[in-house]
Amino acid sequence: MEVTATARFVRTSPRKLRLIGDTVRGKKVDEALTILRFLPSPSARTVAKVVQSAVANAENNYEMTSADLRIVRIFVDEGPTLKRYRAGPRGRAKPILKRASHITVVVEEEE
Repeated sequence: MEVTATARFVRTSPRKLRLIGDTVRGKKVDEALTILRFLPSPSARTVAKVVQSAVANAENNYEMTSADLRIVRIFVDEGPTLKRYRAGPRGRAKPILKRASHITVVVEEEE
């Protein structure tokens, strides 16, 4: 049975979070959390929180053990983009795009 957890409107660009998601996809949960703890990116902490949330959902709602769980799918979708402008040369406006993301983690129990 698949158990999901999502974090929405995370104020980090999807491109940065997808790199982190690719490193832990398909790994056991314990191994993935260890990898995320030692990654240099500050965004790894956010992904780790979502993985821990998926594990907690599996343990509390479906009585699965965390030792048997594996990350089946992890994907990062694009959220809304805040559009801001900064003064540019010759009276022009330069756009600043502040991107957001939606992180979804799906874990499943191994046989």
